[in-house]
Amino acid sequence: MAAAKPFSLAAAAARIVATADLDEKVELAFAAAKGWFGRSLSLSSGPSDGVMADRPGRPPLPELVPPRELPKRSTGSLQGRTSLVHSLCHIELNAVDLTWDLVGRFHGTAMPRSFYDNWVQVGLEEAKHFSLLSRRLTDMGSFYGALPAHDGLWQATQETGHDLLARLAILPLVLEARGLDVTPPLIEKMREVGDGESAAILDVIYRDERRHVAFGCKWFRFLCDRRGLAPEPTFRRLVIQHFRGPLKPPFNDFARAEAGLTPGFYRPLVRPLPATSTVD
Repeated sequence: MAAAKPFSLAAAAARIVATADLDEKVELAFAAAKGWFGRSLSLSSGPSDGVMADRPGRPPLPELVPPRELPKRSTGSLQGRTSLVHSLCHIELNAVDLTWDLVGRFHGTAMPRSFYDNWVQVGLEEAKHFSLLSRRLTDMGSFYGALPAHDGLWQATQETGHDLLARLAILPLVLEARGLDVTPPLIEKMREVGDGESAAILDVIYRDERRHVAFGCKWFRFLCDRRGLAPEPTFRRLVIQHFRGPLKPPFNDFARAEAGLTPGFYRPLVRPLPATSTVD
């Protein structure tokens, strides 16, 4: 049975994040996007709208473990590819919740309607990505939850709930931008081993992620201009303050620059290798 329709976008976003049934979570994301773009949802209808859960709703599986305990991911075997697709599926599920958390948590910030148009579109596409990868896992003889996963993506944004500018710095401009770096070579590896189905899904994700990073850059610059801040040093300050660990090359500078994320944002954040280190 379809869930009752929320009366506002903020309430819909809160419900999406809180829902533990993943099929229902995806269905609610699709319905919220349809309602928003169909102009049947207001931004907020009351003070309780957009009260976001501290943690997203999740089924009992997958088990969450430290990154070092995750199974080996590769493209060289069916088992390795299944582990890889499972990890990507987990990333996209986190992206669903993180995007809708952004929509609901910051609905009280005075932003143009086009801001919400952009992030509802992102939330819709992240739900699509999760569905595509989940079905791919089934085709590979597995399912989402069959393997352990880690909680790093949600933790990476936990402390940015107070500031939309900080959330934009970390979510689209660090986490999503990383997808621009790693996805193209992964697509090629999948094609090389004959896994055209997975490669085709990654093609879709890569195309959408470029737009997501562009939205992030657009609104990050908008807020910096509103606050009288210089975008590049502000980004670097927020990443140092809120993101654990360095930004790691190689970078897809061309795709990043196309989205508006020029090297001056992120290159100064790369930590040089110690003088005694060697690279094989």
